[in-house]
Amino acid sequence: MKIVLVFGIALLSVVSAKGQIITAGSLEVPTIVVSGKAEIVVEPDYALISIDFSQTDKNLQTAKKANEDGVSKVLQLARRFSIAPADVSTNAISVSMKYISIRDPNRRIFDDDGDEVGVRTFTGYEVSRSVVIKLLDLAKFQDLFDEILKTGPTEIESVSFQTSRLRELKDKARDMAMAASREKAVAMTKAIDQTVGKAIKITENSNESNFLSTSSAMMANTTTRFETTSHLTTRPLASFSPGTIKVEASVTVIFKLD
Repeated sequence: MKIVLVFGIALLSVVSAKGQIITAGSLEVPTIVVSGKAEIVVEPDYALISIDFSQTDKNLQTAKKANEDGVSKVLQLARRFSIAPADVSTNAISVSMKYISIRDPNRRIFDDDGDEVGVRTFTGYEVSRSVVIKLLDLAKFQDLFDEILKTGPTEIESVSFQTSRLRELKDKARDMAMAASREKAVAMTKAIDQTVGKAIKITENSNESNFLSTSSAMMANTTTRFETTSHLTTRPLASFSPGTIKVEASVTVIFKLD
């Protein structure tokens, strides 16, 4: 894990600044309102891969066996790539009965609202189960992903690249945003021979405090979906790179003017 870029003071933007009067008892307190924003860009240090296997057959045991075979192949892959058991999880098996509606022009059926409906026909039992792999060695991602596709999953539900330092980086970005807001307030008030006092109110703009992950191989924010079929010809992802994660923070601070 290394920090690729830290956008410092130059890129810590102040969104707005304006004077404001706050009444304190019978006194009017002069204030200034500033908003500061900061971002830190880092490389991810692990990936989460969620793989879904769904099989449908009129024979429940056949569908269950096909599903178990797919899940078993992925678990074997995890062992082959030396992924610790603690970094591999499976959800409970899900079984549902699937039906389709077939319309027969010689035997038209209508519901209570007068809409034509077909004959409800049982198509089979759908057996589903998902496997989530946490990959700590991103150098193995390309090979592992290609091998996962060969197991014939129904869907790669998501691929997300993350950092184990997210909490630390969020706190750091917030501190940088706070520093940016005060520096702006000081710069503005200096021009009119006033000084910045204590902060009266601090608001974290949570809708702007987040992290974004981008990959040159998968151009999405944090997740990418891949739908597969049993007859899919697998192709390796070209020039894979895990990309970067952007951790952002934004605050609005009201300072008292002395």
